Amino acid sequence: MIGFDPFAIRVTYVTIVQKYVNMADLIFQSQTHQIATGEAVSETEPTVITEPMCSEDGIPFHLIELLFFAYRDFTRDPDEILQEFEFGRAHHRVLHFVNRNPGIRVADLLEILQITKQSLGRVLKQLVDTGYIIQRPGETDRRQRLLYPTEDGRSLALALLRPQSDRIDAALSSVPASERPIIERFLLGMINGDQQEDARRLIRKPDLGEP
Repeated sequence: MIGFDPFAIRVTYVTIVQKYVNMADLIFQSQTHQIATGEAVSETEPTVITEPMCSEDGIPFHLIELLFFAYRDFTRDPDEILQEFEFGRAHHRVLHFVNRNPGIRVADLLEILQITKQSLGRVLKQLVDTGYIIQRPGETDRRQRLLYPTEDGRSLALALLRPQSDRIDAALSSVPASERPIIERFLLGMINGDQQEDARRLIRKPDLGEP
């Protein structure tokens, strides 16, 4: 018979649940403790950027911010139109490239937009169900899905394009025609190097970005 041994080691298994810790909470708790105990509360001086045009690493803040504000206003006009149809920018992009390239394959559209198949499928279904895009099987490969704009789809695509075109025309009005290729080269240079040729072919402007 085994007797009870009061000095035997008892092993207890404890499950430790990881908890998300917010650094701001830790700082707040630390300062609260300092106030409660009468300790001095350390103050952190704010970082002041003395050179607004460029960082020590040569980052052109002004160009980054110009791109931000330009994109904000470039998308604002069509966004207001899209709200009337309860569509978003993904619908706009799909509709634009389908209208510009009638018969485009779903696979090619995925490559252009760089989004997941699920995301594209959800947007396409809405555009097809509402009568802005139609799908047809390929002539040689019936497994392919070819996309075409309907009359309503083309009208909406042009309505979304018009205010953006007007904004670009207004901006280019102050730029001499001889300098406009510089803008094209700059925009082309913003595209990943391995995708620039694809962009040239898609845009169908052979001299795009040429000096």
